[in-house]
Amino acid sequence: MEANFDSARFRQVLSHLPTGVVVVTGVDATGAPSGITIGSFVSVSLNPPLVGFFPGNASRSWSHIAEGKGFCANVLTSDQEELCWRFAREPEGGMSARFDGLEWTKSPTGMPVLPGALATIDCSIESVTPAGDHSFVLGRVQHLSTNETISEAMVFYRGKVTGAMPA
Repeated sequence: MEANFDSARFRQVLSHLPTGVVVVTGVDATGAPSGITIGSFVSVSLNPPLVGFFPGNASRSWSHIAEGKGFCANVLTSDQEELCWRFAREPEGGMSARFDGLEWTKSPTGMPVLPGALATIDCSIESVTPAGDHSFVLGRVQHLSTNETISEAMVFYRGKVTGAMPA
C-alpha cells in the first residue's frame, strides 16, 4: 500500500455506499456447516447465471466453505441483525457453533439455508481469484428461492445495519 494512503478515510468514504447483507453458508470436507457475513455480494452475469463475493484472505470461515465446492447466499432481512453479527464474529467453540440453536435446512445442493432468509442463491464455486487482501469468489447459480412474505432487506450503511424497502 502507498505510504501516504489513508485506509481509514477509504473505509469512511466507502461506508456511504449501501450494500446488501448476506450470510454465505457452506459445508467443509467433513460436511460440517460454516457461514460468514458478507457485504460485497454481487450479480455478475445473467447468461450463464453467475454471482460473486469477496471474503477476506484471513477468513477461517471461507476456507471451510471452500472445501465443500459450493455455497448458499442467504439474503438477510432487516429483522435478522442477530444472524448478521453471529456470522460476522469469530465463534467461540468452532465454526459450526454459529449454527447452534438455529433450525436451518438444506438447499437442493446440500448447503445450509438459514431460517427466515429473504432469498437464497445456491451456487457451485466456479473460480476463486486473488484480489488484494481478499479473494473474488465466482459462483454459478444452481437454484434460487425467495420469501415473498418479507419485504425489507438488510443493508449495511455508514457502519450500521438498517433496512431497505421499495417505496
